[in-house]
Amino acid sequence: MKLYAIGDLHLDGGALKPMNVFGDQWTDHFAKISRDWRARVTGDDLVLIPGDISWAMQLEDALPDLNSIDALPGRKVILRGNHDYWWSGIGRLRSVLPPNMSAIQNDALRVGPYTIAGSRGWLLPGPDTTAEDARIYQRELARLALSLDCARKLGGTLVVMTHYPPVGERGQPTEVSELIRSSGAVCCVYGHLHGAAGRNAFRGCLGDVRYACVSCDQLGFALHDLALEDPVGEDARKVESET
Repeated sequence: MKLYAIGDLHLDGGALKPMNVFGDQWTDHFAKISRDWRARVTGDDLVLIPGDISWAMQLEDALPDLNSIDALPGRKVILRGNHDYWWSGIGRLRSVLPPNMSAIQNDALRVGPYTIAGSRGWLLPGPDTTAEDARIYQRELARLALSLDCARKLGGTLVVMTHYPPVGERGQPTEVSELIRSSGAVCCVYGHLHGAAGRNAFRGCLGDVRYACVSCDQLGFALHDLALEDPVGEDARKVESET
């Protein structure tokens, strides 16, 4: 089983919102992603999608986009992004998800040797942080903690998804990254950032955790291969299962 990630697909949700208003590189971007995906991913592989999946406002309008993704090879695990307004109650969403797609919210999922956890996150605190932003940030911290607690019970090699960046652009640690570090995760993928912000995003290791920005335009509309070659071998750090 190989593990891939790609975020911020921004499919149109039936609204015919053209992404090429953000640059010619976005022209037919899902076709580019699909070609790469089909060339590399098999039915036994796992693809992580950390948010901003569809521009749809209602779940029924997002379903064609979710089905288009599901038609591609492999198992998919999705996380909510800040533009996924169609993502309402998790129970309702899970009741209509296509067969090869799972959603993470306040919990975790074991797929083969991997355990996937995560939370959307929010803007990292700074001198201009508003009271409302601080409240949402703390709520997302609590949601991440719930997800990581669930992951500990599942065992496996822990991989974390967030939508918002969990670290500063120079790799400055945060409360989010400390939670991820203390969980025993091997890596964390995130999105949200585009353009110059994406080019400046932190990529690399902070402590023992490897971070990757996987916004699709930052990847040239190709999947990021996490290359965890031996997830259950001696060299992999695993979450201890609570039994």
